[in-house]
Amino acid sequence: MASVSRSGWIHTPPSGLLRRALQLPALLYRVHLGRLLGHRFLLLTHRGRRSGRVRHTVLEVVRYDRRSRVCIVTAGWGARAGWYRNLQAHPALAITIGREHYLPKQRFLTDAEVRATLIEYQRRHRLAARVAARLLGTPIAQATPLPMVAFRPPTK
Repeated sequence: MASVSRSGWIHTPPSGLLRRALQLPALLYRVHLGRLLGHRFLLLTHRGRRSGRVRHTVLEVVRYDRRSRVCIVTAGWGARAGWYRNLQAHPALAITIGREHYLPKQRFLTDAEVRATLIEYQRRHRLAARVAARLLGTPIAQATPLPMVAFRPPTK
């Protein structure tokens, strides 16, 4: 089981069956079946802040706008998550979501935007929000500040 702090942050990734379940989206992307996940998960390609190596991370999309195609993701392990720190050092190299693949424009969300996004997430994804609340020991909208990043495709 994951270790959770008083502020609602998960200190260590989960183990056992939950860990395997959380790895399933990455496996689907690895075998080129990521499109089956629709717009619920994306594959982020980024550069390591120290190594300079290209890295790949599958992230849950907490909000997707079909009209603008903006995806919002959160650092579930907090601001210390490797992919999040890598994005602070270097912009994302690529996003793959559904059948799309593009070089994104990225933006880090403000605390007000994070809270609004989490409230909407709880409303739209009740079961996932309940699972997250159990892991965190608090409703997800109260586990702040949750670092979030918005990705949008380049404008034509």
